[in-house]
Amino acid sequence: MGEPDTLARPAGQLLGIVGPTAAGKSGFALEVATRFGGEIVSCDSMAVYRRLDIGTDKPSPADRERIPHHLIDVAEPGSYYSAGAFRRTALRAMQDIWSRNRLCVLVGGTGLYYRALTQGLIAVPGRQDDLRQRLQARIRTYGPERLHRVLARFDPSTAARIGARDSLRIVRAMEVFITTGKPQSKWITETPFGKRVIPGLRLGLTAPRGFLYDRIERRVDEMMRRGLLEEVKALHREAVLTGPVRKAIGYLELAAFLEGLISLDEAVAQIKLHSRRLAKRQMTWFRKETDIKWFEIDKEAWKNDAMEFIKRWSEKAGR
Repeated sequence: MGEPDTLARPAGQLLGIVGPTAAGKSGFALEVATRFGGEIVSCDSMAVYRRLDIGTDKPSPADRERIPHHLIDVAEPGSYYSAGAFRRTALRAMQDIWSRNRLCVLVGGTGLYYRALTQGLIAVPGRQDDLRQRLQARIRTYGPERLHRVLARFDPSTAARIGARDSLRIVRAMEVFITTGKPQSKWITETPFGKRVIPGLRLGLTAPRGFLYDRIERRVDEMMRRGLLEEVKALHREAVLTGPVRKAIGYLELAAFLEGLISLDEAVAQIKLHSRRLAKRQMTWFRKETDIKWFEIDKEAWKNDAMEFIKRWSEKAGR
């Protein structure tokens, strides 16, 4: 699950920009960082993986050269990058940004990462390498389904949300249970987050559902034109489209096409459907946060209003 909260006294303040997919968070964050002297910390659970470029809509090399970006391309596809790992790496990046008297701009739509960073995580024991190796050996011998059935006896809630072949998450759930004697589902439901909040300003970008869904449709079409299928083909050919990246929107559906399970048109339609559902889940998550100032991107003057809001906050904070 995570690590104890290690940021006792933040050296600076955080400007967060959150909201649903296709709301224009990354582009707006670039403008904010340029105007206010900032660097960007990505809060996207799939952008951490190398070679997932088009499907995660990563900023271009030119944009990353112009404004430093952190927490992008820090893990290999096929590995499992946890919220705890994100928090530890992000905190180091933030301290580095603050040490140079720069504004830290957190941008993304992964609510779990956002809350893990801003509030911290409870101190669940970390990796137990010997135990993990034994569990992985068992999976190699008998397959992940057998260990999944064992997990279902001890932690049915976790087993229900983890696929029977999701070896990474099955091993982690078993590791937590064996180490602590408590199911992972109970760790999650019993105050999974800490209470410390990094000071700063939080902005949310939103829009009416129809407006946002139209942007999602157009963005998926643009990703396909830019070569998303070829990107997925390369990962699939090299057998690294496994673990969490296999479930990433765009990669899951196109992998199914490459394996002959659905047509290309069906895959694209599913990408759009799953993106719309993701946007709905993201809005549900972030609406529960009480400290976010929302701006509707379908309004003509929203960007000017948001920039003025940031300017007043920045002046008050003494930047």
